[in-house]
Amino acid sequence: MKKTLAASLAVASIAGALAVTPAKAHDGLGVGLAAGLIGGAIVGSAIANSPPPPPAYYGGPAYYDEPPPPPVGCYWQHRRYWDGYEWNYRPVRVCY
Repeated sequence: MKKTLAASLAVASIAGALAVTPAKAHDGLGVGLAAGLIGGAIVGSAIANSPPPPPAYYGGPAYYDEPPPPPVGCYWQHRRYWDGYEWNYRPVRVCY
């Protein structure tokens, strides 16, 4: 934030100095070049001081087929487990 403020003050002072000097028809190239450099400095400092983008999230809802029927004496039960990020449920075959 301090860098952005310092850059903005520097740009404002340069722009003020250019605005005070009288413009002449043959100075159009120099004024345009100065305005481009000042604009580039403003945009460049804003990009350089912006925070990084958040990480992409690839965990949307997913739909799967139901598991096959269990053999005789077994059944499917949903068990909760921690995968390191969140609680999830998965079917587990329980046999007795």
